[in-house]
This record gives sequence, structure tokens and C-alpha cells, in this order.
Amino acid sequence: MNEPEMLRAPATDVRHTTAVGDYLAWLERHRGLTFTDYRDLHRWSVTDLDGFWMSIWDCFGVRAHTPYDRVLGRRGMPGADWFPGATLNYAEHALRSGEKTPGDLAVLGRSQTRGPKDLTWEQLAHQVACARAGLRRLGVSRGDRVVAYLPNIPETLVAFLATASLGAIWSSCAPEFGARGVIDRFSQIEPTILLTTAGYRYGDKAIHRRDEVAAIRAALPTLRHTVHVPYGPGELPDTVSWDDLLAGPAEPGFEPVLFSHPLWVLFSSGTTGKPKPIVHSHGGILLEHLKNHSLSWDLRPGDRILWFTTTAWMMWNALVSGLLVGASVVLIDGNPIHPDLDWQWRLAEETGATLMGASPGFLMACRKEGLTPAADHDLSLLRQIGAAGSPLPPEGFHWVREQFGPDVLLNVGSGGTDVCSGILQGSPLQPVWAGAISGPCLGVAATAYDEAGHEVTDALGELVITQPMPSMPIYFWDDLDGSRYRGTYFEAYPGVWRHGDWVRFSAATGSCTVAGRSDATLNRGGVRLGTAEFYRVVEELPEVDDSLVIHLEDSAGGPGELLLFVALHDGAHLDDALRKLITTVLRNALSPRHVPDSIHTVPAVPRNRTGKKLEVPAKKILLGAVPSDVASRDTLADPAALETFAALATQRASSAAAR
Repeated sequence: MNEPEMLRAPATDVRHTTAVGDYLAWLERHRGLTFTDYRDLHRWSVTDLDGFWMSIWDCFGVRAHTPYDRVLGRRGMPGADWFPGATLNYAEHALRSGEKTPGDLAVLGRSQTRGPKDLTWEQLAHQVACARAGLRRLGVSRGDRVVAYLPNIPETLVAFLATASLGAIWSSCAPEFGARGVIDRFSQIEPTILLTTAGYRYGDKAIHRRDEVAAIRAALPTLRHTVHVPYGPGELPDTVSWDDLLAGPAEPGFEPVLFSHPLWVLFSSGTTGKPKPIVHSHGGILLEHLKNHSLSWDLRPGDRILWFTTTAWMMWNALVSGLLVGASVVLIDGNPIHPDLDWQWRLAEETGATLMGASPGFLMACRKEGLTPAADHDLSLLRQIGAAGSPLPPEGFHWVREQFGPDVLLNVGSGGTDVCSGILQGSPLQPVWAGAISGPCLGVAATAYDEAGHEVTDALGELVITQPMPSMPIYFWDDLDGSRYRGTYFEAYPGVWRHGDWVRFSAATGSCTVAGRSDATLNRGGVRLGTAEFYRVVEELPEVDDSLVIHLEDSAGGPGELLLFVALHDGAHLDDALRKLITTVLRNALSPRHVPDSIHTVPAVPRNRTGKKLEVPAKKILLGAVPSDVASRDTLADPAALETFAALATQRASSAAAR
């Protein structure tokens, strides 16, 4: 494979104008350490774990109620013991920036359901204190689970910080989830308090959720109270009102908890089985997000981060952690492309975003539609565009460069719910490579392994992490012997985290490319092919809006069958000419191995609610599985998308029987 083109070198003044530059200067002053470049700094960050993570603690002034005994006690994975003895509280750190600038905006709420709702740091702290007192009146204490069936609005953030301040444990689901998907998640952790709303608007549609809320409440016998947050249409009977929760005297307070005390429970997508309840700690998330948001995202006090997300995706948790470094957060709720693709760019202008996050699919759609956001809007404050969720093709990199020039950093990353952060990412200190991620994040010992567990470069392999990091899950909820946790991450390579992505690291540049999920790679004639390279080529065609590729193995050892599914642009038809065009561009751009045996049209490519393509569930259906057995409808962006594959499976089975 050819090395990627370098689109942007680190700015010449990077050591004087960025947060990572300030950190390098701090290391030199306080530790006597100097580093020539990012790769030098990264090498130190994963070989001297104690020194690196202690420097994050000290440089960012972590407040401990009791000190730690050492940085890393038990070092093995799983079960690494970080900062034993230390007590602290995430919520205390999230609110402390307001001590210096209480009148500045901390939260900017933008919605398609109501008008703007903003909170200053002082107002945010006051509401958190009131909600904290209200939750205590409802009997919430350390270790209780508080759950939210709420959209991405300021009230959700207030409730989360109040929960964390008590040492209680938070979890949330977005209200577009149906009752079954919510129950599958929340029932595992037995919550005592549910916060919810009766409805919301999605674009120009009013969405009612009274029936779903009733079903959720009936299925959670441990609930003691339900709190209704007035937002969309309708009321909820037999609930505590949000205003009543916040009423009454309140004083700020933060329960000191151990570094390893649970902060929140995130859930895996549930597209390949029961959603896994992934538990993260106060201290682990605090240190990881201080590091990530400052040294990679370059956020500082006074900055503003806008990243469209829902409360069911780990990006919501990462977004609200912008408060940890003094940045204000823009909370968006609604249809991300209503009334048009330009809406998010208009919000970035209106809110003065300095970091805007976007999905690669959104950026590519803007490119395909011919949008010119930098020319059409005043985005002069924007310094960085983040992209995560799926690979971004080189064309997307070039589009961002053409639109915004060299002064705006395109930071493409890959990580996930499991670590609630990035594993691979860019930063102001790293070059930007077209079609590639700049490299592993600081403190993340990421590399690629072959099937025998040997490290490989310049070749595709399993993405692994060979050293512990603080934000790895402390456990899965109710996984008493840890077997589910170990089986998820450590079964393939004992003592080494296997993330589940198929990746290539470049020895020459230090950059990396993610070729898709490793369980969805295609074994074609004994050669494993990543799915991302198919999508990059096929979706560049103007006739194709989306695509999915699946390989069905031959149990007799033959080449198997490679199937390509395409969702076509309005007015396009899959005729012989388009079939020939698709096969020709795949052969010329990739190889003859990439030419599919057959091409099919589908109304929509199945994706989960965070935008990931569902190759594995679709493949299982084609092999005879029932759609409801491989993916809950509530996890799907379009619940009908898998039905097309079920119909094709039936058709294929009938044809085989006839032969």
C-alpha cells in the first residue's frame, strides 16, 4: 500500500499556541523532560506509565480529598489498579472552572423542540446543587443508579452532575429508543430513579413517549421515583416534576469517592447480542478526558465544543467532559440534517464553536451536496474539526482542507464506548495524513497483532492495546466472576486488550488506517480484506448513496461469495451499465479480489444509531438467522433496513432448494 499524502504539518508555532505546547513546556520546567516530536512524546507516555499519568494529575491540578499511595498498583490487564488510596469526585472538577468566571456561559442548549436555553457557570453550579439536594430527598445515596430517558438538553447534564456529586451511578438512553431497548439496558443495573420526558420534536415531527415511559416504568421494579422533565408535548402522571426536584434549599457538595468508584454505565450497541453494561470510574474518566480534551482536542478555558450526539452514545459523555478543561459545551437535540445539511454549520457560527465534531458520513454528505460552509458562515473561531464513528476517505480530508485551509486542524479519531475516549487520533503536534489517522493517542500503547500475537507494521492486523490505561472499564455490571469482561477483550491475546478493529500502522509515518471491524473483514481467497476500502471507492460514485459488503464463506473451502449492496441516489438505477461501472472502479482502484460476485440494491443500508454499518448482523441473516435474534429494532437507525436481507435470504434458500 502507498503511504498517505501529508496534508498538514504541525504549525511552526505549535509549542507556543496550543495546550499540548503548554504541556511540553510544563514537562520541561517541572520534570526536566524534553521531546523532539509527537512520536518521541508518545513513546515516553507508554513506556513510563507512572511518570506520564502522574504528570497529567499534576499538570491539570487534580483535586484529591485523600492522596494516592502510588500511580499504578497492580499493573496487569485486566484489573490494573490506578491511583490506589486517592479519593476525588468527577463533578467537582467539571464545575471548578466556574470559580474564576461564574458569569461566562458554560452550556448552550440548541433544540428543535424549544428556543435556546443557556446556563452560565454560576447557574449550572446552582442547578446542580439544587438537583443534588432533590435527589437526596428522594433517597439517592452513594452507589444508587440514576437513569435518564432524556435528550441532549441542559437538564440532562444537570442531572448527571448532581448524580455524580453524590457518588451515585449514572446511565442514559436517548428517547428515540423504544421501550424494549431501554428495558434491555436499564433492567440490568436496577435503577432507583428515572428521569424522563413525555415527548420531543424531531425536525418538524412531534414525538410522544408516554406509552414508552409507562412500559419502562412497569418493567423496572426497583424504581422508587420518576422525575418528569417538561420539554416536549404532554405530561406524565404520578411523577415528581423537575421544578419540584430543584426547589428548596441547596448547598454545593461533592462526595469523595475512590478513584475506581463507578461514575457511569455505558452500554454497547446490542446489535450482536445483549447490550454489555460497561462501567467506568470517576478517576479513570477524569484523567483520560483531561488528557484527551486538552492535548488532542486543544480545548482550553473559554473554548466551545459542538458535537452532535445523543445521550445513548459515548460522545455525549465525552462532550460534557469539555467542562473539565473549562470549555463550554453546545448541547444539540433534534434531526441533525433538518431542515438541511447546513443546520449544524449554522449552529457552529451562532454558538462560536472552536471545536466542531462531525461524523465522516456527515462530512462526505456535505461534500457531495456541494456545501461551502467556510464561505457561507463566519467560522473564524473554529480551530479544529473532529471526526469519529467510521473511517473518513481521503476525499473527505481534501474537502475539509479546501473549505477551511491549513489553519483548521482536521482531527480524525477512532476509539469507542469501551474506553470512552480515543485510541487513535490526531493533535496539533501531529501531521494530518489524507485518509489516515495521525497515530495512537498519548498514554495508549496501541499496535497491531497478527493471529499469532506478533506485532506487525505496514500490514493489516488486530488493533490491540498492550499496556493499561485509566479509562478501561473497571468491570461489566453484574459480571461477578469477570468472565464476560475477559471474554470480550482478553480472550484472543491474554493480558493484551483486543479492541475488535482491523488496522494498519505505518512504520514510516506513524499514521494508521482502520479497515473496519475485524469480525466483518472479508476472507477472499485466503487474503483478509477490510470493508472500509470498498466503501471509499463505491460511495464516491454519484449514483451510490451508501453501501454494504459481505462475504459468505464456502464450508468446502472454496472462494465463497462476495455480495455488495448499494442504496442508490434518487433517480439512479442498477442497470448493466452501473453494475459494470462499479466492478470496473473496484478492480482498478483496489484489485480483482475486490470485485463482487453479485450486486443488489437496498432501500437503506442497516446502521445502528451511532451510524456504524451492521455487516455482521446482515451476514447472519443471509445465513439463516432471524433479524430479531441478531439485532434489536431499537438499536437500528432504520428498523426496516434488515428486513431486506431477510427477504433475500428467503429468496436464496428457495433458489437453492429448487436446484
